[in-house]
Amino acid sequence: MAFRHACGYGDRPFDPDDSMPSIHAIALLFPLAAAPVFAQSVADVGGKQPTSTAPANVGVGDTHTLWSPQLPTPFVDENAAPAAFMKAAEGAIAAGRLGEAQEAIERAESRALDRSVRPSKAGQPSQQKLVHQLADARRALGAGDRAGALRLLQAAMANPEAAAKED
Repeated sequence: MAFRHACGYGDRPFDPDDSMPSIHAIALLFPLAAAPVFAQSVADVGGKQPTSTAPANVGVGDTHTLWSPQLPTPFVDENAAPAAFMKAAEGAIAAGRLGEAQEAIERAESRALDRSVRPSKAGQPSQQKLVHQLADARRALGAGDRAGALRLLQAAMANPEAAAKED
């Protein structure tokens, strides 16, 4: 009672029933005030996406977040054939830029997946050998096996499908 009076809350004695509406108001308004904070995902803090120079979220075993950091973009035309992205990945691995190598391999996979299929088959995974070779190279890179990733990329480069996707 003395605390309430001493802190300038009024001249009347403390009544616990008087404070209940304000506690309820705080409890109801807190989620609304905190919503903008919670709405910011980890992947968009301060308007910037987290970046990484190392392979990340390559497979189930190393995926620890709901988001993937932004990887460095390889210096390859976005419409290039998979082979151009594979060459960029080889160069990035040799230079120790593993995040860039992962991004280049993923882009090569995406370019290799450009295909025409009947709508009834659109949900079926691709059985293209090149797509499987690139996925294996990406997994090797994610496991830290640089030599294995390079070997798998070289095998994929020998695949005729690697150069056939030029636009």
